[in-house]
Amino acid sequence: MIYHWESTAALAAVRDEQTDAPLILSGEGLWVCLLSSGSCTAAMGDLSGSLPPLPPKPVEAGGLILSRGPLVLTPSGECHFLCLMLTGSAPAQMLAGLPEQPFSARGETCPGAAELMGRLAGEEAGSSRSVSQQVFTLLCELATADSAAPPLPPLAAAAIEDIRQNYAGLYGVEELSERLGVSKSHLIRVFTAAVGMPPGRYLTGVRIEAAMKLLLHREYSLDVVASLCGFSGANYLCRVFKKETGQTPAQWRAAAARTAIADLSADERTREQEMFI
Repeated sequence: MIYHWESTAALAAVRDEQTDAPLILSGEGLWVCLLSSGSCTAAMGDLSGSLPPLPPKPVEAGGLILSRGPLVLTPSGECHFLCLMLTGSAPAQMLAGLPEQPFSARGETCPGAAELMGRLAGEEAGSSRSVSQQVFTLLCELATADSAAPPLPPLAAAAIEDIRQNYAGLYGVEELSERLGVSKSHLIRVFTAAVGMPPGRYLTGVRIEAAMKLLLHREYSLDVVASLCGFSGANYLCRVFKKETGQTPAQWRAAAARTAIADLSADERTREQEMFI
């Protein structure tokens, strides 16, 4: 054989889930995710703790997300996700060419992607000739994906920047409006029209995403996580976290730890489990 299709493009995993809880996608390869309903934020996870936290990226229904793992998708309510992990030289090349990670794109810029992803979701993971051809076709369709969108109004853009930089010490929307020199009602009206959610909800989402990243570090207590993310205390963090994700911080931390261990090699898994003995 002079051409090995499995080394060019293969389907490694499929996640098709309707959920209101955070979805953590890990493993080696290119994750391609379609948000068919609901809205969420997408952010890179860092199970090693070696990277600084990055702000989450909002994604609306019909949007596509391309990224390496670990990728954390946090719904704002019940969402439907179809996520495929693609491996091989072609997905690796696309991954290397992404301008940022996670990369979000409007689904209408590559209208054939959703249908192709649906077909692949019905296939068994692996590297058969048919699957490889479908994966390569999907990559060609995704090559036209465009994240360009109309610019946000200056006030909304300034509010987002302030929230992302100062979420830990920001008292609330009233303080945010004072910092921006506008009335609270005007800020809420402009921000909600531009972003699709009020600034208070956006601030909560940023804080929850930051808390998730800190919860990946077992040495951080809930009191420490709460103080670093702008919550008044561990009890309040637990209430808000459960309301937004459907899980307590302890449940989410345990699930993230299990996912991290599952992705390790046998020797690494044994060493990791010994840490809990």
